[in-house]
Amino acid sequence: MRLLFPILLLPAAALAGTGFDGSWKTNMQSLKTTGEPVVLLLAGGEYTCSSCNPPYTVKADGAEHKVTGQAYFDIAKVKVTGANSADIVLKQGSKELVRFSDTVSADGTMLTSKVTNLVGVQAVTDELTAKRVAAAPAGSHPLSGSWVEQQHVAGDLRPVQYRMTAEGFQMRWNGQSYDAKFDGREYPVAGDPGKTTVSLKKIDDATVEETDHRQGKVVDEIRLALAKDGNTIMVIDKDIAHGQTITYTLEKQR
Repeated sequence: MRLLFPILLLPAAALAGTGFDGSWKTNMQSLKTTGEPVVLLLAGGEYTCSSCNPPYTVKADGAEHKVTGQAYFDIAKVKVTGANSADIVLKQGSKELVRFSDTVSADGTMLTSKVTNLVGVQAVTDELTAKRVAAAPAGSHPLSGSWVEQQHVAGDLRPVQYRMTAEGFQMRWNGQSYDAKFDGREYPVAGDPGKTTVSLKKIDDATVEETDHRQGKVVDEIRLALAKDGNTIMVIDKDIAHGQTITYTLEKQR
């Protein structure tokens, strides 16, 4: 699924007295993604996301179509909005969860994607650019091909709150939360429509490792490393489900 869900499900919240305690906001300029490209095909009246896990195909006619096997959505709606643009809307039942407004540059080399994420209680927006690394098949829409993320132009991912004790770690983010112990067991993420569970490992007082599970599989391995000055957290998210690694910095809010 072409979403920033791994970012949204990061651990959070720490008890007073620990370095993790407090509210943290993502430095958008620090966001970097490496690994497998996003692979799309818009041709013959159909839209296919080959890099989604699992891949899916729906008609690109602007109507709602059922999708199976996805944790976060069971309906997709794809509409071609121009010679170089298209909108993709993903829903779970009657609730819209995410909307992509994608536009390809006139020379076909860059993709700009404006994302509205409605998974939490408040909308989260993001705008990113991606570079073409594989050509679109002949006769297909310019959105087709393989794309590698370049940078986040703008966005508001909402602050995340952390709380840490000797026994466990807590997270609060935009209506989603968990309270998990450092015992290796799986704990549910409340408010998450994808029904993610997390298991935690405390490396030391400044390092926590989180493993995300979804649909019976490990989908993310996340490492949080608190800086010595206590002002930033370095996040390394290994997105196993999509073959990507996402890194970024969280900054403490005063």
